[in-house]
Amino acid sequence: MNAEITLAGAEFVQRFSATRRGARLARHLAVHQLDTWGVPYGSGLSDDIAVIVSELAANAVLHGLVPGRDFELRLIALADTLRIEVSDALGERGPEVRHSRPGAESGFGLHLVGALATAWGVKDRGVGKTVWAELATAR
Repeated sequence: MNAEITLAGAEFVQRFSATRRGARLARHLAVHQLDTWGVPYGSGLSDDIAVIVSELAANAVLHGLVPGRDFELRLIALADTLRIEVSDALGERGPEVRHSRPGAESGFGLHLVGALATAWGVKDRGVGKTVWAELATAR
């Protein structure tokens, strides 16, 4: 089944507490929003987006934390692409793909994002930075 977003130009924006619970909630709300846009729960596209949101939100909570500041999730439905943006308040150097040690239990998140997304990157914003990823919606 080909899942396609039906509302090109639609946008979802939500702020979350910079906690593990906030990161988990971001993933849940993202797949819920996708379902309302025509991407069914459990579809390949929904699952890929859930992984990307999870990784970017976890990085915002773990590495972009500024005490007392939230992180923001933005989903933007374009004609044939979904753009995921996660913004945090820490304006320091953006995320880098690191080579993990064999047997390591962490450090693979951006490798997953790079493998699933058609493109990803980091951009500065007024306060902090935004890490973004894009996926083709037609498979």
